[in-house]
Amino acid sequence: MARNEVRPVIKLKSTAGTGYTYVTRKNRRNTPDRLTLRKYDPTVRLHVLFREER
Repeated sequence: MARNEVRPVIKLKSTAGTGYTYVTRKNRRNTPDRLTLRKYDPTVRLHVLFREER
């Protein structure tokens, strides 16, 4: 089964500089800009912003 290019797999990298990442999917039609989500970083034990890597 081919991967869908409308909903690609993206990596969210922590802005705290720990190198921790989350992997998720996003809809390019609805959110063409870089995605930023506030998620938990277990390295610093805080909720921080995670920004989409390309």
